[in-house]
Amino acid sequence: APLGNIFPIHSESSAGDASLPLFTTYGPHRSESFGKPRVFIPVCPGTNCEYDSAAAFERAGASADVMVLRNESSQALAESIEEMAKRIARAQIIMFPGGFSAGDEPEGSGKFIATLFRSAALTEALEALLYKRDGLALGVCNGFQALIKLGLLPYGKIQPLKADSPTLTYNTIGRHLSRMVDTKVVSVMSPWFSNVKAGDIHTIAISHGEGRFVAAPEQIRELAAKGQIATQYVDLAGNATYDSMYNPNQSVMAVEGITSPDGRVLGKMAHTERYSASDVFENIAGNKLQPIFAAGVAYFK
Repeated sequence: APLGNIFPIHSESSAGDASLPLFTTYGPHRSESFGKPRVFIPVCPGTNCEYDSAAAFERAGASADVMVLRNESSQALAESIEEMAKRIARAQIIMFPGGFSAGDEPEGSGKFIATLFRSAALTEALEALLYKRDGLALGVCNGFQALIKLGLLPYGKIQPLKADSPTLTYNTIGRHLSRMVDTKVVSVMSPWFSNVKAGDIHTIAISHGEGRFVAAPEQIRELAAKGQIATQYVDLAGNATYDSMYNPNQSVMAVEGITSPDGRVLGKMAHTERYSASDVFENIAGNKLQPIFAAGVAYFK
C-alpha cells in the first residue's frame, strides 16, 4: 500500500504524526535447532553495557561469552582479533553492547568498533555467522552506531558507506539524553520480534548523545516498505511523533530501531537490556519488558 507522506517536516513545532503502517510478515525461520545458544559479546575501550547485556541473554537461556579487546600494543591487538574470530566461529549470536567506544570518537560514534570489525578476519567471521550458520546480530546504542558504520544496517552486509547512507548523528538538543521513552513495534519481520505483536509499546531507558537517526526520504520509504523500520518513538496515544517530549533525539520518522533486509541484524538505541524485573524502574509506568533476548534465544530452539 502507498505510504503517503511518511516524511513530515523535521521540526519540533510541527509535532507531526510520523506513524507507519504495521508490518506483520514474520521473516527468517530456522530449519534446525540448537541446545543453549552461545552469544559472543566483544568489549571495546569505552563500552559499558556488557554486564547488563550478558545478564539479559543468560536470563533468556543463552550462554554469554564476553571478551575484552586488548589494544595496549599492536601484538596484543592482533592476538585479540584472532581470538575474537575464533569465538565468533563458536557462537550463534553476536551482541554489540552500548557505551562510548573510544570516548564517542569525533564525527560519529561507533567508528572504533566498525574499524575493528572491518579487519579481514572479523569481517569473515561475522558474515559466516550471519549467512553461513544462520546466526543473529544485535547492537544497542553504541552497538547500533557500530552496525550502521559497518553497513550491516540497513544493508545486511559489511560494505563501504556512501555520503548519503543512513546514519546516527548528534541529538538536536546538542547534549546527552538519559531518560525513559515509549517505543512501538511497527514490524515483526525479524526473529528478534517473534515474541511480540506489531503495535506493542514498551517503556525503555535511553542514554546517548548521538542517537538521531537520519536518512533521505526515499531511503525511509524503502526501509518502511520492506519492514526494516522495527520500532518508533511514540507519544502517550501510541502515535509516532517529532514532539521532543516523546522523540527526544528528533530521529527522522521517529525511528528507534531498524533491521537488515532479512531481519537477522537488529540495531536499536533504547537499552532493552537494562530492565531485569528486579527492583528496576518500579516507579515508572508502562511495559518495561521487551522480550527481544528471549526471542533471539528461542530462534535456536
